[in-house]
Order: sequence, then C-alpha cells, then structure tokens
Amino acid sequence: MNAHFKPRRLALTAALASALMQMGSAQAMSLMQAYQAALANDATYQQALQDAEAGKEFKTIGRSNLLPNVQANYSFSHNRADQTTDYGPPLNKRTDHPEYVSRSSSLNLRQSIYNPDGWARYKQGQAQTAYAAENFEGRAQELIGRVVGAYIDALFADEQVRINTAQRDMYKEQKAVNDRLFEKGEGTKTDMLETQSRLDLAEAQLIEALDNQQTQLAMLSTMVGEEVKSLDRLMPEFRIGQSPESFETWRKIALENNPDIKAQGFGIEAARQEVAKSQAGHKPRLDFVASYSKATAETLNTNNQDSTNRTIGIQLTVPLYSGGAVSATARQSVAGLEKAKAELQLRTDKVMVELRKQYASVLSSVTRIRALEKAVSSADLLITATEQSIKGGVRINLDLLNARQQLYTSQRDLAQARYTYLVALLKLRTAAGVVSADDVREIGAYFK
Repeated sequence: MNAHFKPRRLALTAALASALMQMGSAQAMSLMQAYQAALANDATYQQALQDAEAGKEFKTIGRSNLLPNVQANYSFSHNRADQTTDYGPPLNKRTDHPEYVSRSSSLNLRQSIYNPDGWARYKQGQAQTAYAAENFEGRAQELIGRVVGAYIDALFADEQVRINTAQRDMYKEQKAVNDRLFEKGEGTKTDMLETQSRLDLAEAQLIEALDNQQTQLAMLSTMVGEEVKSLDRLMPEFRIGQSPESFETWRKIALENNPDIKAQGFGIEAARQEVAKSQAGHKPRLDFVASYSKATAETLNTNNQDSTNRTIGIQLTVPLYSGGAVSATARQSVAGLEKAKAELQLRTDKVMVELRKQYASVLSSVTRIRALEKAVSSADLLITATEQSIKGGVRINLDLLNARQQLYTSQRDLAQARYTYLVALLKLRTAAGVVSADDVREIGAYFK
C-alpha cells in the first residue's frame, strides 16, 4: 500500500488496516506456515542446527595438525643479585648487589614433514564434519515429519469434534421427534430411552474429542512457537496420487540417500581414522623447525650484552616405549571401529523395517480409502432407506439410530484413512531420505 495517501483517506485506511488485522488473526494456519514457523522456533531443530554449526569446525581442527605452528614469546624481568668478589689480602672478599633488567623475545615455527598422527586427525576431522552435516539433514527431515504429523493429528482431532458434534445434534433432533411422537401417542417409551442412551454417549464422546482437540493444538503450538487456534481443512475432493514405485526401488533410494545411513558411513570412517591415530603412536615424527630470538642481559655475566640467535633445522622424534598405552589405545579404537560397523547394520535394518512398513501403509491406505468412500455412500443411502421403511412400518427407531451411527463411523474412518495415507506417504519419503519442503507444499495442497 502507498504510504503517501491524502489526509482525507486516513480514516478509511485505518479502518481497512484494522479489518485486515482482524482477518489475519482469525486466518487458519496453513501447513506450510506451520513448517516455516517450526524452522524458527522448534527447540529440537534449533539444537540440531547448533550441533551442525559446531560440527563444521571438526574439519578445521583436523587440518590444523598439518599446518605450521608458530609461537611468539616475550619476557621481561627485574633482577637483583648477590655477587661476592675475592680480592685477596688485604681487602679479602667483597659483596655487591647489582641490579639489572633482562629482556628476551623469540619466534618459533614448527611444520610437520612426516606426521602420521596429524594426517589421521585431518582425515578424522573431515569425516566428523560430514557426519555432523548428514546428522543435521536427518534431523531436518525429521522436523518435516513431526510438523506434518502434529498438524494432521490436530486436524483429525478437529474432524472428530465435527463428527461428534453432528452426531450429538442428530440425536438431539431424534429425541425431540421421539418426544413429540410419544406425546401424540404414536411413539414408544423404548424409542425415547434408546435415543436418550445414544445422546448421552454422544455427549461423552464429544467432551473427550474436545479435550483431545485442545491437546493436539497445544502440541502443535509448542512446535511452531505460537498459539494455533485454527487450521486449514482437508478438501472434499481428495485425490490419491500415483502408486509408489516397487519396494526394491525405494530400498535402493534409501540406501543411497537416507541421512542416518550416510552419517554412520562417515562415523565408520572417523572410527577408522581413530585406529590410524592410535597406531601412529608407534611411528616416528619429522618436523621442520626454525626460530629467531633476541635477548638482553640474560644472566649476571651478560647483563651488559645483547644477543641474537637464528636457528633452522629438522627434528626427528622416535617413540620407544610408553608403558603399553599406545597398544592399549589401538586395541580400544579397533573395538570402536567394529562397534561403528555394527551400528551401521543396525541403522540400515531399522530404516528398511520403517521403509517396508510405510510402503505397505501407503498401498493399504489407498485400498482402504476407496472402500470407505463406498461405505460412506452406502451408509448415507441406508439412512434414507431406513427412514422410508420406518414410515412404512417395516423398520423401527433403533434401525435408524444404527444406520446413522454407521454413517458417522464410516465418515470418521474415512477421514482417518485419508490422513494415514498422507502421513504414510511422507514417512515413506522420509525413510528413503528424499523428503523436502516441496513435499510439505505438496501435502499442503490437500488442505484449504
């Protein structure tokens, strides 16, 4: 909106802005909005984000072991000495207390030429940084699943409230009809008691549904960092996507892309470099060293002298014996490597189980949705037919109550099947390691 409007339009503009603010506050939160809010406010995701930031530094820390190490030193001291001089007879010994200032400065450089330990640390740092990156990718994908799951749980809770409310209102209406018929002598006491019993149960179910609705909204609100009061609704025109690829295709995708599997692959590499680092304790180290130093009055004998020293050379360090610590550390690191390999197999098995579970859930949900859509249509027709039969004296009040109960049950099961399909589809892609914000946008298109 243009900020430079005419004064006579101020009142109109203010009123319009107020109306827009009220509309915005009442507007339902979309799935994409919930996801974007969770990116900024979800504590679990923020924790993973900081872990990833810290993990980036492993590579730099590891590389530092191969780069030059430069140190500078400076010292300043005030000295007071006791100096005794023997002059011989007749003066004999004489003690003086000279005072002088000492200064020294140096610059030292060390550069590894052959350093097996440093090289292993460098390779390990690279693996640890890659591990942290993949681990964060896994947590980022988990966030998508958690947000979508919480959003859909809240929506299903809303759906249950809607269905239970409609069911309760229907029983109220039926009870009023039964009461009028009884007053006219056309109804029975049994019809009234049957309807009252169903009404009482519906009231209890509605109270439970309302409690669950508030709980689910509170859980979603915690995740997105703001109070959520209303959500987009599932569109009546629910479309089922294309059938997923074969399970073997999804299995290959998961083995190549699942971040937990990829992270553990880097974890194995880090453990392998830990073995190399431990074994480096038996190997020599060769360094290039250089230094430059200046000193003034280093000692009492040179308190009037300045000196400058320049050195350059190589230094060879050969480990001989460390009390068995190197061998013991190497055995520990080998055990750690085997543990990391077992962890990879464990993670892979877990991913495959989840992948197969969600793959089967997608397929079964499609069949279940189609069956329940027919069940809802049939239940709706059954109510109409039962009402006609009651008028003809063929059916009774209980038959109508049962028919309506069947309709509401079918509607609830259909809504649950549709939500299960969307969640299973998302979890399938999550297990395969290929879920992204585009999937949130795609699922969000089912709601309005």
